Amino acid sequence: MIIQSMHTKLNGVARLGHLGVIRVEGVDGASFLHNQLTQDFLLLGQSDTRLAAYCSAKGRMLASFYGIKRSATEILLICSRDLLADTVARLSRFVMRAKAKLTDASAEYNLLGLAGDALEAITGASHAPWSRLDLDAASVLFLYPADGVPRAVWLAPVALALPAGITLSAQDWALGEVRSGIALISAATVEALVPQMLNYESVGGVNFKKGCYPGQEVVARSQFRGTLKRRAYLAHTDAATKAGDEVFQDADPEQPCGIVAQAAAAAGGGFDAIVSLQVAAFEAGDLHLGTVTGPALVVAAAPYPLLADI
Repeated sequence: MIIQSMHTKLNGVARLGHLGVIRVEGVDGASFLHNQLTQDFLLLGQSDTRLAAYCSAKGRMLASFYGIKRSATEILLICSRDLLADTVARLSRFVMRAKAKLTDASAEYNLLGLAGDALEAITGASHAPWSRLDLDAASVLFLYPADGVPRAVWLAPVALALPAGITLSAQDWALGEVRSGIALISAATVEALVPQMLNYESVGGVNFKKGCYPGQEVVARSQFRGTLKRRAYLAHTDAATKAGDEVFQDADPEQPCGIVAQAAAAAGGGFDAIVSLQVAAFEAGDLHLGTVTGPALVVAAAPYPLLADI
């Protein structure tokens, strides 16, 4: 099943006020993050972007990021602004003797979303997801597309001139985020999901060869010792929904079978969402928002192959 949503082509430049920037400074910054997050930061190159998660000891995601290395001693992490302060404080407790310092650098940078023709006009040829292009002092972080439309994040010091392009509304950018099928953790979903419940292992968010980090045993066991029981899907509902809303299935009216990870108003009415669901509930259907008698959800597979299908 394909959920049709975006009636107009995603195109333009959007302000990303819902995201913030964490700066990690110091000669041990890369090794510190390497030991804390699900991705390899030691081998992070100047032309790379990393999708990564920070997990609890139980493997539950506390935050997720787009990360780049600006220099040998500076890494920038983009994450949901509503959990940035807590994330800086939590990670800073584990720095100990490492020569690394974490700070909120959001006020020093402009974060813009670039999509469609506007992105191509700024960067030229197409680029693979999780690649990076530097234009003077700006870095362009290429994301997964939304309905085939290329997308990227523009990260640049506030003193740098902003790129040209028609204005893209925050609502349209949010819809593109959902349509890409890749959700970032926000305050509403902290500790609700392990990385595979958002398909992170299939979209470059987990490195299974990098060694230990908090929750690593749980994440690895989920991957290699049995089938994954929850996955991320695209969904549509006629009712308003938001991250953190629960999903129910007719066969079990008492227990939720999933959670909304990210949602946005759909172009044709209603809301589109990324939902993390029990695979069995997705296969059975009859899904509802909030309660078993709540608004119906139409659910479809994520718009990219899962690792098991590759």
